[in-house]
Amino acid sequence: MFAKRFILLLIIMFAVVFWVSGGDNLFKKPLDAQPVVKSLTTTDVTALQKFYRLVFFKTAVESKLNKKQWSPLNQIPLSLQQAVIAVEDNRFYKHSGFDINGILRAVLVNIQNGTVVEGGSTISQQLVKNLFLTQEQTWERKFEELFLAIALEHHYSKEEILEMYLNTIYFGSGAYGISEASQLYFRKVPQDLTLPEAAMLAGIPNAPSVYSPFANFKAAKDRQAVVLSAMVTQGMIGPNQAKLAKEAPIYLSDR
Repeated sequence: MFAKRFILLLIIMFAVVFWVSGGDNLFKKPLDAQPVVKSLTTTDVTALQKFYRLVFFKTAVESKLNKKQWSPLNQIPLSLQQAVIAVEDNRFYKHSGFDINGILRAVLVNIQNGTVVEGGSTISQQLVKNLFLTQEQTWERKFEELFLAIALEHHYSKEEILEMYLNTIYFGSGAYGISEASQLYFRKVPQDLTLPEAAMLAGIPNAPSVYSPFANFKAAKDRQAVVLSAMVTQGMIGPNQAKLAKEAPIYLSDR
């Protein structure tokens, strides 16, 4: 327990340092070698943007949300909510923006590979990454993602975070958010999705170009089975429900 808390403290400290410094420039020039007064550089502007985002966090988040096709959480089936949580972040309601076990596992994998190949990201981390960050796999970006996820959990409830996630995540084939995805793939509004359909959609964000049923229906069905099995493991549905959902026919729209 002490070791985990110590590593967590180090991660948070590094996140703060990267946040303020603008990243790896911290290691390129000693702090005492930097002039006290200088004109603003790209790094300075980036640091100011990060500072603004931290101070006015909710304003920054809201500015990134497109609510033209927005589905409130109470209009998204519980089965879809559970499916996403089961396969993306099964400790979603237990952590505070990050899962220390997932982070430690990812750190070990990344150290073994010498680069960032696994993120261990929670739903909160995925959300802030999609709103504010790039997809590059670097330590700097991961530290910033962690710091932003903590801020997100401080300002928003779990229900608000899940709603934002489901309305902004990429579901493949050009569909962003659950409203676009359910309309694109099934010609339905989200609240009309069945369990088999919800499980198929929940499996897409992990690798949208691979699991889009339009791109590869077999891969989408295999991923659907993984999602349903995860729901059984988490006690969200029973084995018989999962079996029936796996066997149920899927009728895709003709676009």
